[in-house]
Amino acid sequence: FYQFIEQLGNMKNPLFLITIVLVLILAFSGCGAYNGFVNKEVSVEEAWAKVESAYQRRADLIPNLVNTVKGVADFEKGTLEAVTQARASATGMTINAADLTPDKIQQFQNAQSQLSGALSRLLVTVEKYPELKATNSFQELQIQLEGTENRIKVERDRFNEVVADYNRTVRRFPGVLFAGLFGFDRKGMFEAEKGADKAPEVEFNFSE
Repeated sequence: FYQFIEQLGNMKNPLFLITIVLVLILAFSGCGAYNGFVNKEVSVEEAWAKVESAYQRRADLIPNLVNTVKGVADFEKGTLEAVTQARASATGMTINAADLTPDKIQQFQNAQSQLSGALSRLLVTVEKYPELKATNSFQELQIQLEGTENRIKVERDRFNEVVADYNRTVRRFPGVLFAGLFGFDRKGMFEAEKGADKAPEVEFNFSE
């Protein structure tokens, strides 16, 4: 330490001064990069929380939907069981906001897609029961489901935008020099699915 102080005071050594300047530049750059990573990662975590909230809202609507539908005596039991099982799988798939790897996001998306498919089949089956479609409780649930699907799409798109910005930061120069050092890895995004350009269609034919 004392030798370092003595060298620091040696203003006649240009190589030493250049080294000090470079070290200081790297230190300030590293601090700036770290703070930038942290800010963007927090934004990703906030966007992810909104995605989870939107999906949870859909999951919370499903028990009421199932109870309303199974009130019809001859409604297809297998369709209801498929929705219930898909909901259990989807709600059981949770991801820590600090571990949003591409594989984890893909697993989460697959579980939610299975639930979306089960819900779509349920709504198609309901078309055979005009008396059920005409009830106020079912109509209200349809409206809430449609709004929830739209919200899910909005929050997923927003999440992808924030993650894309984060991923660009950790891969661009000079950020890439510090990202691995500080443990900031690329995060996963939702992949486009067939028909993902619009929310699932929900029929509102109440005239029957």
